[in-house]
Amino acid sequence: MAAGYLEILRARHAARLLAGTLVGRLPNATAAIALVLFVRAEGGSYSLAGGLAAVYGVANAVGQPLLGRLVDLRGQPRVQLPAAVLSALAMAVFAFSGTDPLPLAYAAVAAAGLFTPPLEGGLRALWPSVLGKEEQVHTAYAMDAVAQEVMFTVGPLLVTLCTALWSAQAALLVLNVIGVLGALSVVVSPPSRAWRSAPREAHWLGALRSPGLLALLGAFLFVGIALGSITVASVPYADEHGGDAVYGWLMAALGLGALIGGTVYGARQWTGEPARRLQVLVALLAVCYLPLMLMPGVVAMVLLTVVAGVFLAPAIACAFVLVDRHAPRGTVTEAFSWLVTTFTVGASVGTGLAGPVVEAGGALWGFAVPGVAGGVSLLVLVGTGGVLAAPGGRAVVAASSENDPNRGVEPRFSTGDRA
Repeated sequence: MAAGYLEILRARHAARLLAGTLVGRLPNATAAIALVLFVRAEGGSYSLAGGLAAVYGVANAVGQPLLGRLVDLRGQPRVQLPAAVLSALAMAVFAFSGTDPLPLAYAAVAAAGLFTPPLEGGLRALWPSVLGKEEQVHTAYAMDAVAQEVMFTVGPLLVTLCTALWSAQAALLVLNVIGVLGALSVVVSPPSRAWRSAPREAHWLGALRSPGLLALLGAFLFVGIALGSITVASVPYADEHGGDAVYGWLMAALGLGALIGGTVYGARQWTGEPARRLQVLVALLAVCYLPLMLMPGVVAMVLLTVVAGVFLAPAIACAFVLVDRHAPRGTVTEAFSWLVTTFTVGASVGTGLAGPVVEAGGALWGFAVPGVAGGVSLLVLVGTGGVLAAPGGRAVVAASSENDPNRGVEPRFSTGDRA
């Protein structure tokens, strides 16, 4: 299992790009908890903290595909680093001005979310030029999904550590400085500087003109809803079985399950149609959500939550392959950014939807939401199966990209042809 991942990490620039991207995304991964801790330290209410976090999330969802399109048009260094600096400066304004005046606080947080650089989509656009082999790129997608789970587990711990050692204000500042350094590490690397998107057809819809991509986005909106609803449904269960510590264990278990599933999935080469494989993975994901409704004792519930997370990272990794296939020529970064945005919006909708459900029917009905959302996602995938199975814009042989000084003709797979 480790051999495949080690082979990727030994590739020139691969470890640096992966580490730089994860570090660069720390501000985004920790924004919600950092904002809550800072607002509370300033004496603000949980409502204000939640409002600011929501504004950040919405602005981030808007900014990712827009910046992704700019990356495809202008290249990574010209967009990623300025965006990272602007986002960090906006968060610094918020950290120093606090919550008063309130309009400035909301404007600064919105700017920080809007200018968050699309490092995640950028990394996936770089993998083909770094690795070269299609099977290695697919393994890298899985490793990327696993690394995200590690980041979203470690990130909140870093926020609480910085807050405990210094202050909530220092946590905001330090993590955003670290994020800029991570983005800098990526954009000064040779693959990032050399990368150019293929020529694209001018179209106001950009990547969204692809029916296959739209089908994927529709499905992953509901996967996001499922994940977001679990975070809310787990609260009343934890309140009845031990409080915050139990809630922390449940959230960690969900991440652990995804980490295990993604690691195993990426360790082997998969044959067959990825669209069909994604249907199976989402079906398993939906089925594994259902036992959460049993709400057994804490130990059993933690184990069930691990199982509920197992198929999340594999489903995401498989979706990356399909995004690569269906992204119109010259829109690869934008397409990946749309998937990130849709998943994030879905998670936000899930948290909002689960709240009233839990109030009306308790944790039991709250845990029913992810199973239903997973089932709807499967229906979307089945209903659009023909579109997703279509070859998209894939080219078998194409002129090499402008990054190749020899301008030779060589076999390429789809992302390699566009990146």
